[in-house]
Amino acid sequence: MLWIKAFHIIFMVSWFAGLFYLPRLFVYHAMTDDAAGNERFKIMERKLYKFITPFMLLTVALGLWLMFEWQLYTSIWMQIKLLLVTILIGYHFYCGHLVKVFANDQSRHNHVWYRWFNELPVLLLAGIVILVVLKPV
Repeated sequence: MLWIKAFHIIFMVSWFAGLFYLPRLFVYHAMTDDAAGNERFKIMERKLYKFITPFMLLTVALGLWLMFEWQLYTSIWMQIKLLLVTILIGYHFYCGHLVKVFANDQSRHNHVWYRWFNELPVLLLAGIVILVVLKPV
C-alpha cells in the first residue's frame, strides 16, 4: 500500500503543478495582443491541459483505492477532503473549458480576473493537506 500512497502523492503533485501553471498561462494570454503570441498560448494551454488530465485521473483512482483499502470513507475529515477534491476536479474541468474559450478567441475576462482565479487551487491544496495531516474532525 505504501507504493500506492507514494504514486498517489507523485501524481497529485504533478497535477497541482499543472493546475498552478495553466491559469498563469491564462493570465499571460489575456495580456497578449499579438497574433503570434495568441496562437502560441493556445498551443501551450491545450498541450498542458491534455498532459495534466491523466495525472488527475490517476490521483483520484489511487486516492479512492487507498480510501477504500484503509476504510477511511466514514471519517468526517475524509468526507470534507472529498468535497475539496470534488471542487478541485470541477476547477480542472473549468480550466478545460477556458482552454476552449481561449482557442476560440472568446475570453471575456481580463488578466486580473485570471490572477484571482489562479489562487483557488492554492487554497484547496492547503485545505486538503491540513485535513490529511491533522485529521482534525
